[in-house]
Amino acid sequence: MKQITKLVSFGFILLVSSALFSLRAEVKLPAIFGDNMVLQQQSEAALWGWAKPNTTVKVTTSWDRKSYSTKSNVKGYWKLKVKTPAAGFTPYAITFSDGKAVTLQNILIGEVWVCSGQSNMEMPMKGFANQPIEGGPEAIATSRNPGIRCFTMKKASKSAPQEEGEGSWEVAGPETTPAFTATGYYFARMLNQALDVPVGLIHTSWGGSRIEAWMTPSSIKSVIVDVQIPATDSEIKSQNGDPTVLYNGMLHPIVGYGIRGAIWYQGESNRNEPDQYVKLFDKMVREWRSIWGVGEFPFYYCQIAPYNYGSGGFNSAYIREAQAKGMKTTSNTGMAVLMDSNSPGCIHPPKKKLAGERLALWALAKTYGMDKIHYRSPEVQSVTMEGRVAILSIDIPANPGLTTYGKELLQFQIAGNDKRFHQAKAAIAGNRIFVFSPNVEKPVAVRYCFNDTEATEIFTVEGNLPLSSFRTDDW
Repeated sequence: MKQITKLVSFGFILLVSSALFSLRAEVKLPAIFGDNMVLQQQSEAALWGWAKPNTTVKVTTSWDRKSYSTKSNVKGYWKLKVKTPAAGFTPYAITFSDGKAVTLQNILIGEVWVCSGQSNMEMPMKGFANQPIEGGPEAIATSRNPGIRCFTMKKASKSAPQEEGEGSWEVAGPETTPAFTATGYYFARMLNQALDVPVGLIHTSWGGSRIEAWMTPSSIKSVIVDVQIPATDSEIKSQNGDPTVLYNGMLHPIVGYGIRGAIWYQGESNRNEPDQYVKLFDKMVREWRSIWGVGEFPFYYCQIAPYNYGSGGFNSAYIREAQAKGMKTTSNTGMAVLMDSNSPGCIHPPKKKLAGERLALWALAKTYGMDKIHYRSPEVQSVTMEGRVAILSIDIPANPGLTTYGKELLQFQIAGNDKRFHQAKAAIAGNRIFVFSPNVEKPVAVRYCFNDTEATEIFTVEGNLPLSSFRTDDW
């Protein structure tokens, strides 16, 4: 009887061991690798995951029937790169195996972009409560397109870098598009139409987040020496604002995935530290590029829109100015100006189509070589004083130049050496703006829309792109 009991027990142990071995034999992949994903075209795309320790992992790609292999380390982690073909709409599969096969289906090869920032990037196509997306219902109804796909990272605030996050790839359609990032969706839609290739979005954002939350400790400390960084999850005081917590929880799990570039919509939560923001933005972009390991990828971003923040803190024109400096301090960047969002009473402008498509114009022109399109907002090139008149030269051709669409210019101010600004009259001729006030005999400085709420009045004739708020002084 004892021998029978021992045999049964031994058999049970063997059965359990066999089951555990079978479970361990199946390769585990992070959430970013799944059915419906988009891989960056014509690249060496990184793939990684976990398997049994010290075991050979074989990866087979259906587009070329080629097999790749690597060996997992003592903790079971493995990583390799596969060559991807030119973009196309043919669905492919990838099989992973260390003894038991796992196959991912319906994979497309195309252009992949990371979408990150705070609530204006997070805002979905269905809108927020009492805050709709302009044109959203029509866009959603016509959104069925297997060539646009989005992976949305679940929110996670962590004190240490995470190897895994939560999310899944969704194919655009009326059932799924309502949850897509609206800015990202309009960006992807324009690229998809203009390039005729699949576009994959990796969306990782959190409303109200500060830029420091998306950076590592070393890069933050290079700007803010005495910064306090949570050592444990229990020490996190602000889930979306403490330094490095969103990098750890929502960016680190996807770092290394093959991408073409990134788009960014953030700044409202840092509006009271404009000088610091210039340095943090530069550090963050350079750091992302360094740790991603796919070169100096393009980084396009939205300038925050006018909004009534109320009293206290800095005038938000200073953070818009800081954002504009990013194009000069950080290479391969471009800024979409949103001074015509016309939403001073809502921090989430409903015109997300403007945001996404203006980012897409930058990408089409600077990343994809369509440099004949008018893709960027104009900037002040120089200012000269002739008597009582300040003459601003704008960095676009005089023909077709600028337009106010027939409206009077009301948002210019001009000051003399006393630094007292007076409302000014202004007129446009080609690519020049003439500014004058009877109260200023010898002008030395000009400001335009340099406050929280005022919308731009000046656009390029070619491209209908708005002039940003600016100042010519550094007072």
